[in-house]
Amino acid sequence: MNQKELKELIEFLIEKDVAEFEYERGDVKVRVVRQSRAAPQPQAIAHSAPAVHASAPALAPTAPHAAAAAPATAAPDADIQIVKSPIVGTFYECPSPGTPPFVKEGDRISVGQVLCIVEAMKLMNEIESDFAGTIVKRLVSNGQPVEYGQQLFTIRKD
Repeated sequence: MNQKELKELIEFLIEKDVAEFEYERGDVKVRVVRQSRAAPQPQAIAHSAPAVHASAPALAPTAPHAAAAAPATAAPDADIQIVKSPIVGTFYECPSPGTPPFVKEGDRISVGQVLCIVEAMKLMNEIESDFAGTIVKRLVSNGQPVEYGQQLFTIRKD
């Protein structure tokens, strides 16, 4: 990844208001983190076989927005598990427009079952369940941008 590509990536992340992004392919690893208002500026570092370091331009502070806020649950439940997005991208509930969603609230799921797709950089990443259970709630809307670690589903484990 050259400096021009890195700069374009950072500008894209600013435009989409992404707080944290991590990309790894082969010997190249890029991590961009936009820090809170108190911090002066975030850093972006790219690593490859010959180490390459680049500082990100100063970014405007991120304002918290309701879409990214984690919903509060009424009472903590040991049987409830949260499925979080492993990447930054766009959430899709179904494999293609006009088809039924992978899962709906109340559906019983098994280990390895596809729950949704998160599209990142034109790649469709299937998000699978790590446990069997029942879908309690889908926490994001179809077509909504999601951030790394954002909660997607609550599942009651069997």
